Amino acid sequence: MKKDKLTSKGSSLFIFILVLLLFLFCTFWGFKGFEISGYKFKNFNDSIQKGLDLQGGVSVLQEIVDENITKETLQNTRELLSLRVNKFGLSEPVVTIEGSNRIRIDLAGEFDSNDIVKTLTSTGQLNFKNEEGNVLLTGNDVKNATAVLTQDGKAIIQLKFTDEGTKKFAEATGNNINKTIEISMDDQVLTKPVVNTQITDGEAIIEGSMSFEEANKIASIIQSGALPVTLKTISVNKVGPTLGAESLPNTIKAGLIGFIFILIIMFIRYRFPGILSVFSLAIYMILFLFVFALIGAVLTLPGIAGILLTLGMAIDSNILIFERIREELKKGKSVKISIKIGFDKAMNSILDSNITTIIAGLVLYFIGTGSVKGFATTLLIGIVLSMFSSIVITRFLIELFYNMGLRSKRSYGFNENEHKKSEGVIIDEHNEKV
Repeated sequence: MKKDKLTSKGSSLFIFILVLLLFLFCTFWGFKGFEISGYKFKNFNDSIQKGLDLQGGVSVLQEIVDENITKETLQNTRELLSLRVNKFGLSEPVVTIEGSNRIRIDLAGEFDSNDIVKTLTSTGQLNFKNEEGNVLLTGNDVKNATAVLTQDGKAIIQLKFTDEGTKKFAEATGNNINKTIEISMDDQVLTKPVVNTQITDGEAIIEGSMSFEEANKIASIIQSGALPVTLKTISVNKVGPTLGAESLPNTIKAGLIGFIFILIIMFIRYRFPGILSVFSLAIYMILFLFVFALIGAVLTLPGIAGILLTLGMAIDSNILIFERIREELKKGKSVKISIKIGFDKAMNSILDSNITTIIAGLVLYFIGTGSVKGFATTLLIGIVLSMFSSIVITRFLIELFYNMGLRSKRSYGFNENEHKKSEGVIIDEHNEKV
């Protein structure tokens, strides 16, 4: 029995050291970044896209003046505008639909607003070019373009040309067998398929390694050809980074101060599990930032508010769990049983409160625009990760340290001198008095 205890204690200590080393590695990666064999592992500052309020930039609101605009036309216009502003580089644009006939383009960074408006409102041109750069066909020669899935699940783009386009395409494919034909919009390459044979019937298929979403996006742009609507510029706002430059450091400072206070209060109230919960909270923050960078979400000041809100919700879940554990300890139950029952009893309360907030976040995401949608995105990511942090990570750490020998009630913030002693003596599964 004693040998089994030592084995369990040693393996638990080894696992904790691995977890700690992995956490330190991810923390170093996130805040410093590094480079191995020419491949750069970017830090959070480089990999997380910042919004206008943090970085500054230009916000342009365009209105479609045509009548009877369909949702498909509105979506195609959004894709075309997104493609056009991409050429400015430096930062990914945020192009969102507002209402039934307006599109807002937020471009973080230093740009000439006049150039942006000119680019957005120009007609645009879709071209088919050979390897020498000569134009073979234009968007006017395309009758239809659709994305479909084949029987084996591959995404392809089906093209159908006009009568004039059919003649041009037959000549183009006949002269470029085993060569590529570049399809580009405003000199930005959409795809470069290889011609396998001459096509004379005016119908072609583009295939390759692409998802259905990517194929549908390319097909929509080819189908639209030139900009399918007439745009009018409603507003052009230059946003300076002053607000973010002042608010972001203060927000980080406030977050660190709050984190220290949480650590102190959790230790006083719950002793060692309180420290573990703060460590779990630190893991949650690192996970949050990695997920945020991975999905390409835009960080804004409302988004930072969402991060701090979910941080509070994460620690609140831990408090619910620890209070349940203390209640079971007061009843005279063993530490191991109290931990199990404490987590089980707190589960319903945690799920109820978080699911309610998730519903509210989804409503904000699908109805809201701009910074509201950014706040909702941050809130939803934070809620899911906070639940994972409290239910999975905290429990894992507490059970790990229990196996390492953290088994006295006092270690869990329970002082037997302050409470009535339970009747009898409880013996746990290791035959230890508790």
